[in-house]
Amino acid sequence: MNADKVLDAKGLACPMPIVKTRKAIKEIESGQILEVQTTDKGAKSDLTAWTKSGGHELVDSKEENDVFTFWIKKG
Repeated sequence: MNADKVLDAKGLACPMPIVKTRKAIKEIESGQILEVQTTDKGAKSDLTAWTKSGGHELVDSKEENDVFTFWIKKG
C-alpha cells in the first residue's frame, strides 16, 4: 500500500510509538496515509484505539517478522 509518510518506530516501547504517531499524523494532510512500523506488541491495541479516538481510519495492518505495520488515513 502506498503511504504519504512512513514512521519507523521499531525498537521503541510503549508509549513512544503512539507519541511518534501523533506527531507524524500532524505533518500530513487530511485523507493522506501514514505508515507506522513498530516492534511493540502492545501497539496493535494501542494504535487501533488511538486511531478511533482521534477520528482517523485504520486502513490496514499486518505482522511480518515481528514487525507490525499499520496504515492510518488521517481524518
